[in-house]
Amino acid sequence: MSTPQHCPGYENFKNLKSFICSCPKCGEKKEIFSDEFEKVHVCAKCDEAIDFTQCTLDGSA
Repeated sequence: MSTPQHCPGYENFKNLKSFICSCPKCGEKKEIFSDEFEKVHVCAKCDEAIDFTQCTLDGSA
């Protein structure tokens, strides 16, 4: 039996990108992954909707 080179499920997530978005109302930062673009995201601090056009690429997950 051989030891796997990666954690289980690695292949599903190896191409994800991480975005940091700032809330337009209070400036609170929220991390959003590229596979979550279809979901609605709101600020945890003030419940304002977060606009993806204001996001910047932060890194790869």
